[in-house]
Amino acid sequence: MSPLFSLSYRHLPVYIRLLPAFLRRTMSTRTYRDAVDHLNSLQSNAATLEAVRASGGRLSEFAIPEMIEYLGRIGYSPSDLNKLNVIHITGTKGKGSTSAFTDSVLRATRPEWKVGLYTSPHLVSVRERIRINGSPVDEETFVRSFFEVWDRLQRNTKTANPQTSIMPGYFRFMTLLAYHIFLELKVDATILEVGVGGRHDSTNIVPKPIVTGITALGIDHVNVLGNTLKDIAWQKAGIFKEGVPALTVEQPEEAAAVLKEQADIVKVSEFEIVQRPPGLPDVKLGLSGSHQYQNAKLAVALAKRFLSAQALQDFDEGLPEPFVRGLEATKWPGRCQTVVDPKSEKTTWFLDGAHTLESLDCCMRWYVSPDIALRDPEHLGDRSRVLIFNCTSGRSGKAFLGAMLARAAEQLQKHGLTEAADALFDQVVFCANVTYADGTFKGDITTVALSTDDKLYLKTQHELADTWSSLVPSFPKDNVHVLPSIEHAVNVVRKLNVSGDKPVDVLVAGSLHLVGGVIEVAGLSDVAL
Repeated sequence: MSPLFSLSYRHLPVYIRLLPAFLRRTMSTRTYRDAVDHLNSLQSNAATLEAVRASGGRLSEFAIPEMIEYLGRIGYSPSDLNKLNVIHITGTKGKGSTSAFTDSVLRATRPEWKVGLYTSPHLVSVRERIRINGSPVDEETFVRSFFEVWDRLQRNTKTANPQTSIMPGYFRFMTLLAYHIFLELKVDATILEVGVGGRHDSTNIVPKPIVTGITALGIDHVNVLGNTLKDIAWQKAGIFKEGVPALTVEQPEEAAAVLKEQADIVKVSEFEIVQRPPGLPDVKLGLSGSHQYQNAKLAVALAKRFLSAQALQDFDEGLPEPFVRGLEATKWPGRCQTVVDPKSEKTTWFLDGAHTLESLDCCMRWYVSPDIALRDPEHLGDRSRVLIFNCTSGRSGKAFLGAMLARAAEQLQKHGLTEAADALFDQVVFCANVTYADGTFKGDITTVALSTDDKLYLKTQHELADTWSSLVPSFPKDNVHVLPSIEHAVNVVRKLNVSGDKPVDVLVAGSLHLVGGVIEVAGLSDVAL
């Protein structure tokens, strides 16, 4: 036993004085790696995720009550979250980009403020999910705050529902941690990006946000539950709050009707379909892709509403100069991002974590354009082009890869080129989202959600390769690679650097986890993040 605990009662005043130093020493032994390992223990495995899907969403009804209970166990009430001054954003396309635009505009307009941004997922470091003034929370703050939340949950284990687990899942814990950090730092504004859905999402326990926003809606991901667009709109509208402005962009007719109906039921203070502000098309946005102008439009409207409420500023229909600076300075790694390889100037990486049909369509509009793949149209054959791709299910491959090739063909025709879409790539790589060749993960991007088939037999990757060969039967079989790790995929690119004189272009798409792994393994962090 430590001598500290064998002190007699007459030494109690000394003990009390020494206690803070003792606790600091105890905390100092808990490292960032320890925090990441603890966090990873909260991940759901493939079997658990499948059980949730099989429930048909029935487990969702418990999500908000359980989240409020977890919040209480770490010492807060929902009303405490109103101090965060929240802008709450959901949607199926562009909610992360809209959050990034909004964050950048607020910081450019009110540089004296402390602005918090909570998003998901991360690319390389889990700290990316919780940002203060544009930067991931530092390791010291992350570790200290992480174990404060962890220890409170471990000490206070009483739950109202016996079926509620003592510890929350990964995303719930990260959301609790974000709340804790933002409250401790007394941020002036918080942008909260919804994780999944909206109505039952862990972020949706703030009673009175300042303003809510919904980006473009579509049938996101592989809709295993058979939800219609109306169902999805109903889920997203779950973030609306009584007396709070609700903003959105133009939506399909059936989705817009549901949003309006829900806004009336909730009694929001205002429901608005935002219009493009004058001057926006002339701004060179910090994020690439024509689709980003719709996200920027919503961000401008959200920032105006927020600043009007919090800073008592009045705005006309135009774009204030600080807004322009904020839009131009916005960064959002891994989304339509171009990165020159620091190890080889001959290699350029085009990174887009697009993982839905809609986002992959935007990805190909961006990639097969005069700014990217067609930047030297008379010499298309003078570059080696590689596609590195993965998605969560090989069964989705035909739809995803088919849509990508179809959009590429349309883009080539649009720009007056006669090449076939498959001619854009010389090598195609389908790899597992395992980080390293030895089968291990970088701690922050460890995933236990891979099925046994995927881990041992590369089932998904083989299905994708078979799909590619069926869609492009003339493509050389030797140039289609099925590989067990991201490091293996990067090595294919590195060999092209060594063996050929041509510059190498690499498109990485289909998964943000894949993009994050490529950034890590290829050594792109300093230039990409």
